[in-house]
Amino acid sequence: MASPPDSLSARLEDRADLLEAARLRYHALRGMLDAFFWKDRVRAHFELLREVAQAQPEVESTLASLKRRAAAEGWPRDASPVKLMSEVERLREAVERLVSKRLPGAEAPVPLAEALLRLEEVVLEAGPLLGRRTWARAIELLPRNLPELRAACAAAEVFERIFKRPVSSGAWPFDEAEAGELRRAFPLAASALAALWERLEHFDTSGRVKAFLERRASRAPLHVPRSGPELMLHAAFWHGVALARARVLLDERLSPLVPRDVEVPELMAWLAAREGAWTRGGAEAGPGLLAGEAISEARAGLLELAAELARLSRERPSGAWNEEAAWARLWTAARRAGGEEGADVERLRDALRLFILLRGQAQTPARLFSPESARHGASDDVGPEVKDLASLVRAARNAASRQA
Repeated sequence: MASPPDSLSARLEDRADLLEAARLRYHALRGMLDAFFWKDRVRAHFELLREVAQAQPEVESTLASLKRRAAAEGWPRDASPVKLMSEVERLREAVERLVSKRLPGAEAPVPLAEALLRLEEVVLEAGPLLGRRTWARAIELLPRNLPELRAACAAAEVFERIFKRPVSSGAWPFDEAEAGELRRAFPLAASALAALWERLEHFDTSGRVKAFLERRASRAPLHVPRSGPELMLHAAFWHGVALARARVLLDERLSPLVPRDVEVPELMAWLAAREGAWTRGGAEAGPGLLAGEAISEARAGLLELAAELARLSRERPSGAWNEEAAWARLWTAARRAGGEEGADVERLRDALRLFILLRGQAQTPARLFSPESARHGASDDVGPEVKDLASLVRAARNAASRQA
């Protein structure tokens, strides 16, 4: 026995909303593609084109599922759900025919979602018929529902939330959970923004739009972003702020070593964990830096050595302090970094030599070095012929123990 129409509508639930939205989009898209100046109509509604393309897989699967169910349960043809499905299918076929007609040199049929994205490229590459102002052209090239734009905005939301709040000088500005968010947001923002700039370079053959947006990318947003270019500029600004703030934090804790861009996310997470352990009074149990795709084993040792050396050079210990554990961490990091070479290694060698020479000055930790130890002369200085980092650490340890 067939179900009554009201029962059928209730059983469709949210799928009826999906089909109704698809019907409205197909209807609007058909009118655009059937117009004489169809490229201008499409150019003004790229977001609609992408909405149809993004929803198409779900619409197709819903139609197939409901058709099987209607056949199995014997739904009457005059029921409103059946009429809705029939109209959606009819409009979809009309859109498919028009898209195929507008695509140049179409050989084999392709899925509608893919065909719509190809049509977007055709219109963008053709450019406006009579020319457009730069900002209007930027809006055409950057519809708000671009996946890369959404990814960049998601990352920018993390950057703005963490780096917008004021912090005291030298303080660590976020906890380990937020550091994990930053670890994911940095590569997401970098890849998404790179894709957006590449999109502009590809479709903006004159280069005016890209140059226009690049000049404004470093300006602070003055209002809530709404259009695609505004969203991109907002994301680019906060990505730049986050990188600059991250560089300051890393410079304070890793100088004289200069981290690479690909290392920043992992280093921020690692240093946040170290700062958390230090704040809780367990600096001896701070986690080591794990090697991975962005950081090799020797490079990880070099970064650990820089962090330990910067801490010893900057801070006076308070409370319980295990001198031997501090030197053991330096020694272990130096041994781990044994195979690394380059400008960063040379900078650390110079820093260790200076560390030995100035072992008794007030800016070094009082529990490890004292002014009296500086009176023993320069015999503890290490010449440029010593290259091994572990040997330099051992020399620093010997110099520190002279005053004991």
